[in-house]
Amino acid sequence: MTRQIRLALRAYGVGGPGQHSLWKDPRVPKNASIDIDWYIAQAKAAEHAKFDALFIVDSQFIDATYPPHYLNRLEPLTLLSAVATHTRDIGLVGTLSSTYNSPFNVARRFASLDHISHGRAGWNVVTSLDSGTSRNYGLDEHLDYATRYGRALEHVQVVRGLWDSYEDDAFPADVERDLFVDPTRLHALDHAGEHFRVAGPLNISRSPQGQPVIFQAGVSEEGRNLAAHVAEGIYAPGGDLSSAQEYYADIKRRAREVGRDPDHVLIFLGAQPVLGATDEQAHRLSREIFEADNDFQRKLAQFGRSFGAHDFSRYDLDAPFPDVAHLAEKSGRTRGAEIVRRAREESLTLRETVLAFTQYRPSPFTGAPDTVADTIAAWFEARAYDGLNVGFRTNEDLERFVADVVPLLQKRGLFRTEYEAGTLRGNLGLPIPANRWTVTR
Repeated sequence: MTRQIRLALRAYGVGGPGQHSLWKDPRVPKNASIDIDWYIAQAKAAEHAKFDALFIVDSQFIDATYPPHYLNRLEPLTLLSAVATHTRDIGLVGTLSSTYNSPFNVARRFASLDHISHGRAGWNVVTSLDSGTSRNYGLDEHLDYATRYGRALEHVQVVRGLWDSYEDDAFPADVERDLFVDPTRLHALDHAGEHFRVAGPLNISRSPQGQPVIFQAGVSEEGRNLAAHVAEGIYAPGGDLSSAQEYYADIKRRAREVGRDPDHVLIFLGAQPVLGATDEQAHRLSREIFEADNDFQRKLAQFGRSFGAHDFSRYDLDAPFPDVAHLAEKSGRTRGAEIVRRAREESLTLRETVLAFTQYRPSPFTGAPDTVADTIAAWFEARAYDGLNVGFRTNEDLERFVADVVPLLQKRGLFRTEYEAGTLRGNLGLPIPANRWTVTR
């Protein structure tokens, strides 16, 4: 089968990171982040264009400096359950933390979404970046990296075990034999591990795709290892072509080394296309978008997120970057370590460090439709990604991408013109997981 591009849409409502001023745009409803009709419209537009999935991000800690979308948004599975009843083919991927949820609850909620959507659910497994989340769950401190990722691996294993509670033929519903469920096809998990003790079984059957698709996002060593072991889809950071290729090759290598088929680990690169009638117009628009949010005090406040929402406003901006490396150990460790390393190596002040990490970097997918399509194709053929996880500022931007870029990719045979299957797995080309009990029997 010819390799084709996958497309996922991430919806940020009134403005995610770097889009603090988006809520002021008259084209954006002021309540977009809690307006289910807005999400349904986005999902329908993406489905019309044959996108693979709608992706909903989430976090559970805020303060007043966080992006507007973070301050007032819907819970992902509730949102996606509503979207499921208004769509037919597009996948529905929700973010849920393995650190602050129990496996049984996660398994039941995603299995329910999978049935509601007839096999279109996906779980984006996160361990929670914001260390302040711990205080919302009765804990004094956020778990360290090793514990969070060890817990995440076991969490996914338990959830998958619960999803296998019923074999596919467990419900004969035979009136003549007075047999609704075949008890030999129902299995308790009886898991006892380092982090969880879960008896099971789960009280819901398998869906048409067997199990929801597992997604994951992470760039740390622990995150990459978790992805190699459990992820079927990975949300990768953006960046330049060479760094995207490095990440792609590294994840595929790790998957192969643990005995998995690398083709069953799909990497979705984050992208924010900016389109114009000409390349010049698109780059001018891109710069205008950056300048609309080029507020130093706001960037300074957001800079603290990698360091446990640390308040950097207490420091002298023109003094050397403060010694805060320890604050990133249980928060955004990978980015925090890179910030500290560069600040030390280049002897940067706090002001210079913030500016260095928030300077203008146009999306590589900026230009006229032909230019954007060419770049998308070139990066795909260079093995920088399997799919793009695209975000747009407004519905009009999404519609323009759908109308002007997607057809160019379809003409090249790089993107589908019709859905291949009725499930998320089927459309992603992923196999249905065999039920472990059926295999054993």
